[in-house]
Amino acid sequence: MASLWLYRLMAMNVAIEIPENVSASLRSRWKDVPRRALEAVAAEAYRSGALTAHQVGELLGHGSRWETEAFLKQAQAYLHYSEDDLERDLAALRAARG
Repeated sequence: MASLWLYRLMAMNVAIEIPENVSASLRSRWKDVPRRALEAVAAEAYRSGALTAHQVGELLGHGSRWETEAFLKQAQAYLHYSEDDLERDLAALRAARG
């Protein structure tokens, strides 16, 4: 319980001021504007490399890795995985297999 309390103590709150004429448009299309803003931050943070998929899941309160993966796919925030990354992974796999 103490660690949960400490985590909440260290949480960051961010306020976004949106003009009424703009917020009315957002509210008419999105049921939960604050949640959509949080999701947009999470997706962009993942795209830019600021957050890992695990951190995105924590931020959004997802119950599983698969929920996070589905969110990232829907947000078109794809894994940064180059051909060089693949080659390194294959070499590591070969070395582990002997």
